[in-house]
Amino acid sequence: MAGNSEPLSPRAKLAVTAGKAAAAVSRAAGRGSGSVIGGKVALRLDPDLLGRLAQHLDVILVSATNGKTTTTRLIAEALRAAGPVVSNALGANMPAGITSALAGGSDARYGVIEVDEKYLAGVARDTEPKAIALLNLSRDQLDRAAETRMLAEKWREGLTGSKAVVIANADDPLIVWAASSSPNVVWVAAGQEWKDDAWSCPSCGGVLQRPGDDWVCGECGFRRPVPSWALNGDYVLDPHGAAWPIQLQLPGRANKANAATSAAVAATFGVPPQVALERMYQVQAVAGRYDVVTFQERQLRLLLAKNPAGWLETFSLIDPPPTPVILSVNARGADGTDTSWLWDVDYTRLAGHPICLIGDRKLDLAVRLEVAGLDFRVCADADEAVRISPPGRIEVIANYTAFQDLRRRVGN
Repeated sequence: MAGNSEPLSPRAKLAVTAGKAAAAVSRAAGRGSGSVIGGKVALRLDPDLLGRLAQHLDVILVSATNGKTTTTRLIAEALRAAGPVVSNALGANMPAGITSALAGGSDARYGVIEVDEKYLAGVARDTEPKAIALLNLSRDQLDRAAETRMLAEKWREGLTGSKAVVIANADDPLIVWAASSSPNVVWVAAGQEWKDDAWSCPSCGGVLQRPGDDWVCGECGFRRPVPSWALNGDYVLDPHGAAWPIQLQLPGRANKANAATSAAVAATFGVPPQVALERMYQVQAVAGRYDVVTFQERQLRLLLAKNPAGWLETFSLIDPPPTPVILSVNARGADGTDTSWLWDVDYTRLAGHPICLIGDRKLDLAVRLEVAGLDFRVCADADEAVRISPPGRIEVIANYTAFQDLRRRVGN
């Protein structure tokens, strides 16, 4: 357990108070939770506030391209078996949002923090985490974020000499490259469905060979490490070879992988796999993701997919045809304004589904689906798309701001 910190200085207390006031004003104005603006105000008054707020916590950082919000939630639930937890559960994962979250955790023992990939090294420097979970890296918002190999290199440099236990996905070569600079790594075989960003060796640039689940560079010998934890179907295998059943209310293989990593993190803090996994079962939805809502007397399941790897995983968990599907894509600042990634998604997996398209960039998506040879309807909005969809529960897949638009529209 982290040691007790010194009481906050008057300046830090003022920063916390001002941040909470700014957040309250933002909420009252209907502009969201206020966590980001609250954190920005607090950090403006005390630039070192994030580190001060983390002093008394055992901090666990979670970063990845996909799955970090869900994994953060699963870890938080598991660690509540050992003590109070503070977490940025709504996904505000840059320094301002993290600062706001920690400002509300004065009585917590653990801080379970989702971190945007670009900010991982800096947040790790400020918070001195006890553990860091690294799940995957793939292309995402190339107009905003670095190319994946560059991002892995930044992680590798930032984690050099870290005292944290790094819990890392042995199946993602970019994650292995990033984590290998750390002296204390726990490897988890969590799988890698999307491989299109991991065919070249991050160490030397050579071509990776992928025999079965293994991978190795034929030129420099960089290879998959031997995992001590593994996802095996519906079970987590621990370092002693014991198999623990995964029973989640969250759908899909990706969430089982998230649970395997979360169990490994929890074990680092003394929470046994059985206890950790039982607590994870309580999670029904994460910031609206996977929620089933009723709208216009129809059931809609809300699914978030922000990039090619995320869409691939989402296609694997939707109900089979002829289940109707609504796709919504925006390209606002929080999404990345470049929609060229649509061409990396294999939309032919939706063959046989009745499809409706909405969102700011529905015409970009229409061109992509036309080339894929799919039948679809372009609709003005969610109301029309739901109205013309055939009977049955509707699977609604949207990227980030489109997902938030839908949540507001359907009252979730």
